[in-house]
Amino acid sequence: MPAHRDTRFDRLRALLQAFAVRHPQDAALVHACRALLDDAQDPFRRERLAGHFTGSAWLVSADGERTLLTHHRKLDRWLQPGGHADGDADLARVALTEATEESGLNGLSVDPDIFDLDRHWIPERGDVPGHWHHDVRFVVRAGDDEVFVVGDESHALAWRRVKDVADDETMDDSLRRMARRWLARA
Repeated sequence: MPAHRDTRFDRLRALLQAFAVRHPQDAALVHACRALLDDAQDPFRRERLAGHFTGSAWLVSADGERTLLTHHRKLDRWLQPGGHADGDADLARVALTEATEESGLNGLSVDPDIFDLDRHWIPERGDVPGHWHHDVRFVVRAGDDEVFVVGDESHALAWRRVKDVADDETMDDSLRRMARRWLARA
């Protein structure tokens, strides 16, 4: 049995199973994530350049009407906060940490279930070849304080109405999908 196939990853396996039941249309993404979990190399390390897990936050305002987006400095487009797991198999914690670090917001909380899955290509940059991110996304909720701080990883941050994100054809397809998913939950 590969070293990374231990009980630390049972939680993600269970979360993926629950997500698959809720979203059968995403079976191919769930299958890709399960295959990554079963690989001999640790899938939570960015050094695994065949692909690795990342954790992201669908960061919503306390009233659930808006989402906080970051204009990503390296990718030069609007995205949700998120980043590399760097060995942490608790991707909900990764999503919460990334949301806190990238927004400067205090008092954030994370929902325990997977909200969305995405697999996307990250282009070559410097000495890092192109590779796949298997992004596991969680709802992160803001408290009453919505004053954010733009950090080094972003050109800008902005609160956007979820409905506007869903309707904006210039937005990243996965952002629009998450916005539609969020609106369907209400």
